[in-house]
Amino acid sequence: MTSWSDHAIWWHVFPLGFVGAEATAVPDGPIEHRLGRLENWLDYAIELGCSGLLLGPVFAAESHGYDTIDHFRIDPRLGDDADFDQLVAAARARGLRIALDGVFNHVARSFEAPAEWFRRGPDGSLETFEGHEQLVLLNHSEPAVRQYVVDVMCHWLGRGVDAWRLDVAYAVPAEFWREVLSEVRQRYPEAWFFGELIHGDYAGYVAASSLDSVTQYELWKAIWSSLNDGNFFELAYALERHELLLDTFVPQTFVGNHDVTRIASKLEDSRHLGHAVALLFAVAGVPSIYAGDEQAFRGIKEDRIGGDDAVRPAFPEKPDDLSPDGWPTYRLHQRLIGVRRRNAWLTRARTKVDHLTNQTLALRSTGEGNELLLLLNVSDDPCRFPVDASALTTAAHPENVTSPEDPLLIPAHSWSILTTT
Repeated sequence: MTSWSDHAIWWHVFPLGFVGAEATAVPDGPIEHRLGRLENWLDYAIELGCSGLLLGPVFAAESHGYDTIDHFRIDPRLGDDADFDQLVAAARARGLRIALDGVFNHVARSFEAPAEWFRRGPDGSLETFEGHEQLVLLNHSEPAVRQYVVDVMCHWLGRGVDAWRLDVAYAVPAEFWREVLSEVRQRYPEAWFFGELIHGDYAGYVAASSLDSVTQYELWKAIWSSLNDGNFFELAYALERHELLLDTFVPQTFVGNHDVTRIASKLEDSRHLGHAVALLFAVAGVPSIYAGDEQAFRGIKEDRIGGDDAVRPAFPEKPDDLSPDGWPTYRLHQRLIGVRRRNAWLTRARTKVDHLTNQTLALRSTGEGNELLLLLNVSDDPCRFPVDASALTTAAHPENVTSPEDPLLIPAHSWSILTTT
């Protein structure tokens, strides 16, 4: 990992949805200069505590952005090169990093390239991605494809981008990424690259591919599932596996993104939203917040055409136009991100279970001579945790629930964080 990525906290935006772009691109349609609307939200992201803007697809595509037509051109529904350059400049002026979403496993059927760039079946027909007929697979054994991806990455890194998310990395041979990144890093050694992995051997894939990180879906699932089921044993097991990953790399962590049901909808008890966010910022990883989760947006992903629409909504013109109902959740995120930023060592922290029952859990994270203790209670009764906190002070908790006389007494359905700093 690069040195700056140890301090990265990403605000993850799906641009086409965020700006209310049309669901389907119009061939040769007019350029709609919508990308600039994101500038209205940069200060909001900074005040939240984020240090980077993780953008979903921004390149010319047929519809949802993952059906790319041209990786060198901004989607006309968002704007043009000038709009992109202006957004990067505005982010840079505020100290925000920029990450782009690179879709290099598949492209749209209208993507123009030589025949050998595409994978074909025994009958000569184009192979598609997971049955989606409009998404045709690139041939990663073709040298020209590898060079194309190198050129695309370098082009946008040269335009001020700092990092790349590599979509569907799990479907691409690890050696392909190793060859691509070897070339890209020669020119941009400070760039950071993380891939989308849903399951499998995370550490093995990182080692083989030379990626800096991959998405930690196992931890994401364990967080919401353990809270819903009142089964912290599942979370404790996932954290043991998470701990092992740190021997190889630092995972990219999240409780929400553009591909999954909103965390506020996923949790069966709204009182546990703070538990989920506290977990995200109390353990190792490079965390991201999916835009809207910090306002308790709701949305359920459905397995159908257009099933992502509910989790990729349009945002108002500026933050002042948001509903007042979401601001308490925003302030909760601010407090927890503040704890994380004051304890940047948590990116690589080692976390052990100090206390465990089905509905109560104490996690002790350590690193660089520091400690953080996270206490979680999802039971219907208060719990006094039998752990040592003599050297710690309360750093964050829900408003008006923790007794300063007894910081280890955690009310029902509540949580608290104590630290040495």
